Amino acid sequence: MFTCLIKYTLDPNKLDYFELYARTWIALIEKYGGKHHGYFIPGREGDLFPDPFFSFPGIGKCGEDNVAFALFSFPSIEAYVMYKTEVAKDRKCKAATELFNQTKCFLSYERFFLKPIFSKLKKERKPDENISN
Repeated sequence: MFTCLIKYTLDPNKLDYFELYARTWIALIEKYGGKHHGYFIPGREGDLFPDPFFSFPGIGKCGEDNVAFALFSFPSIEAYVMYKTEVAKDRKCKAATELFNQTKCFLSYERFFLKPIFSKLKKERKPDENISN
């Protein structure tokens, strides 16, 4: 299993379009075998959030207010390749792409493929064992 994290730089004036784009991709990922963990967007005026500095005073800072994240997982590379092949044919994928092309609701993105760490290893390992196996 692996998780893809996408970091978007948004156009804050087009957040409604980005939300529509995001909801479409949540459904597409789920339809084609992935598990979508959601899109995470900056708050809007009036939203209340906790102080970002509470954990490690003096070294934390508030993140940018024009950044959003998406997280989704696939059980294997093969499942991800199949998703990419099938979603490219889907009319909702084409519509989401057209929505982006018309609105430019995000300015850039970065894609990260990540391996999750869980509270327990799937099999017990000795401390000197190579944990990447």
